[in-house]
Amino acid sequence: MIEFDDLQDLTSPVVIAAFEGWNDAAEAASGLVDHLMHEWKAEVIGAIDPEEFYDFQVNRPIIGTDANGHRRLTWPTSRIAVARPAALDRDVILIRGIEPNMRWRQFCAELLAACDDLGAELVVTLGALLADTPHTRPIPVTGSASEPELVDRLRIEQSSYEGPTGIVGVFNDACIQLDIPSVAYWAAVPHYVAQPPCPKATLALLGQLEELFECPMPLGDLVEDSEAWERGVDELASEDEDVADYVRALEETRDTTELPEASGEAIAREFERYLKRRGED
Repeated sequence: MIEFDDLQDLTSPVVIAAFEGWNDAAEAASGLVDHLMHEWKAEVIGAIDPEEFYDFQVNRPIIGTDANGHRRLTWPTSRIAVARPAALDRDVILIRGIEPNMRWRQFCAELLAACDDLGAELVVTLGALLADTPHTRPIPVTGSASEPELVDRLRIEQSSYEGPTGIVGVFNDACIQLDIPSVAYWAAVPHYVAQPPCPKATLALLGQLEELFECPMPLGDLVEDSEAWERGVDELASEDEDVADYVRALEETRDTTELPEASGEAIAREFERYLKRRGED
């Protein structure tokens, strides 16, 4: 059981969760939770006991020095933080985790029990996968939702993936089994630039959260970092003709298969987000 430190009552809390590992290509999903924790000045209130869930020869503890110069050991775990964003009319529970090595069902049960104790009304999971998509085009984001109302309102491009899944898929299934409303977003990271970070994919996931909450989200340096990342990949591609040819082929495939009406909807949604941010400013 996860115990919490000095927690006040939360207002209509929503959970945003991401897990390092197989579900987190280029750390785009966990990077977004890190970003929100920083921008919202979230407070860590608890952590799961790692002893039951992690193989420490795979996820090793880290030794380091703290701000006071003392040597400290940090164990791999999944932490729960709380943020109270001024722009939202609800509080946010942020889960920044690591995919466990064992006892996945118990892991999910403990985290969801903690969310239930905190009064969570909605669970949002974030993931990222490697895909044949060009870095020069908008990052595709697919998703799913447990409630038909959410599917209709969010106009989610439903994922058609079938196959092995990670802790995000198991976590979402646990939500369904417990009748907890849930939404899952997956960003497609260009597989030829798989190394972290990928701020463009993180920014794409952030845009989906804006639609979900119908409220501008804190951008921080993500826009500038995304532009710098794309310029960097452009330079790398220009130095290798084979890579440049491959990117052009991906661009042609993307441009010819993307439906005009879908592109129009995407542009309209992006313009709506722009207007909301402008109004907020």
